[in-house]
Amino acid sequence: MDFTLTAEQQAWKDKAAAFAKEYIEPVAAELDKKGEFPFENVDRMAELGFLGMPFPKEYGGQGTDYVSYVACVEEIAKKDASHAIILSANNSLVGGPIYKFGTEEQKKKYLPDLLSGKKLGSFCLTEKDAGTDASRQKTEAVDKGDYWLLNGDKKFITNGGISKTLIVFAMTDRSQGVKNGITAFIVDADWEGVSAGKIEQKMGIRASQTAEMHFENVKIPKENLLGKPGQGFWIAMDTLDGGRIGVGAQSLGIAQEAFDLMCSYMMEREQFGVKLGKLDTLRFEVAKTKVQLDSARLLVYRAANYKDQGLPYKEAAAMAKYAASRAAVDLTRQSIQYHGGYGYMTEKPVERMYRDAKITEIYEGTNEVQQMVIASCTFDVPQK
Repeated sequence: MDFTLTAEQQAWKDKAAAFAKEYIEPVAAELDKKGEFPFENVDRMAELGFLGMPFPKEYGGQGTDYVSYVACVEEIAKKDASHAIILSANNSLVGGPIYKFGTEEQKKKYLPDLLSGKKLGSFCLTEKDAGTDASRQKTEAVDKGDYWLLNGDKKFITNGGISKTLIVFAMTDRSQGVKNGITAFIVDADWEGVSAGKIEQKMGIRASQTAEMHFENVKIPKENLLGKPGQGFWIAMDTLDGGRIGVGAQSLGIAQEAFDLMCSYMMEREQFGVKLGKLDTLRFEVAKTKVQLDSARLLVYRAANYKDQGLPYKEAAAMAKYAASRAAVDLTRQSIQYHGGYGYMTEKPVERMYRDAKITEIYEGTNEVQQMVIASCTFDVPQK
């Protein structure tokens, strides 16, 4: 078992690190303060190929493996989690399901623009009363013969109001229940009846735009059905499995940067005539933290490797997301604590990172959901 990156994987990681250092780090605090979407940097990420990494070149992708993609998400998240989730959502939540479940015509029509960054994408599943419990979906699509008629509202949509390509989930047959009554569609944001609503003001990841999306009598061509009627729930769950690896990588980047900043500060800051990094009480706590960080890293990269190898990765993705998001929250909190009063001030990036970290325990399946998945894989799936 080899835990080292290949030369190609390392090259992608280094490219992402250099980009983040040069273009993200100088503007991250200001973007967070103003809540501004980083249009220029998204264009740069597109030019560098980050928005379409693990997809075949025939559709405009970069032809990389998932490990390379995860390495890039981690490096970008070190400097700003908002940039990382913009990248992750476009790759895993939109490009992913179109590539896996779409027809050849859909792939040729939508993937080149998505993977090149010409257009961004959004994953429209969550509603006001339907978050973790997808069965409470109120958005409906009715088969009108020549088209589907879509009506409803979606909530907390990443890249909402900016994206041009939307994956929308709607009830098409309530008698079949949530697992067989939801259908997925590819929707163009410029179609009549599609509009963005409230732009959310968030605690963290403030440079990532999150919005409501409204659909009023939207006519969806039959060829924009994604997968089969009634397959939407399974498409959503499969997509989120891959997305959780990306969130795990985002969490890992936040955690690693918080750890590095903490250790660096501890070797500079002196209290009672001793460097903080020389105090055994603090050193032992840092040692425990480092174990947590590296454990999360192994889980995230294991999940990515499973996906690359074509192995089942539902449980591995849930474990990676759960462990890495907890590490992100724990390490940013500890980093602030060891920075003392300085860590609480906006001049230090750990304050922003602490706010950014919390969402990783919530979106793309709360950590409670990850425990449900892990428990189900343990007790409810036949053991081999």
